[in-house]
Amino acid sequence: MARSKKTRKGGENGPKFAPRVKKADRNTPEGKRSEKGRKPGNRHNESLLKQNAPNASGKSTDPRHGSKKPVALAPVAKPNVTAEKAKPKQPKMTDEQKLLKLEEDPRLNKLLDMLEEGRELSAEDQKWLDSQLDKIEHLMNKLGLNETESAQKPAKTSNKAVDSDDDLLARFESGENILNDYFSKD
Repeated sequence: MARSKKTRKGGENGPKFAPRVKKADRNTPEGKRSEKGRKPGNRHNESLLKQNAPNASGKSTDPRHGSKKPVALAPVAKPNVTAEKAKPKQPKMTDEQKLLKLEEDPRLNKLLDMLEEGRELSAEDQKWLDSQLDKIEHLMNKLGLNETESAQKPAKTSNKAVDSDDDLLARFESGENILNDYFSKD
């Protein structure tokens, strides 16, 4: 049997297509569609703006929309109103209250615990801790609670008075006696 090539034509049962129409015979739109809306650049047309000059009511009938309020190009300094509204004035804390507040600070307690354990603090934490301790010391001096200075001053003067080797040896031996007394109590 002879081989027959397939064709693109459907034959009698195939779909029927509309016949091709030449370019010259095709329907073309008769003209441009009518434009809708205003012409571009209409708001800048000076003749229209002159026609729409202010009426008797004093308002301009400018077709442009939006705010006509002038905008400041540089920032304008406003009075600080938020500071007045922020907090009502509270009575000042007494020195005792300030001292209690500083001593109960959880961050301070945490950092002091870390120092007691022998850990090293970051530079920022150390600076903050020093400032807090200075505040506490200042308040304690102000309240007269800091008795450590009076106890330290006589000890410093007694250290300066001891200059000879005999005195140093006597102190060392007396320390040994105290140590032996401590062990004998157990």
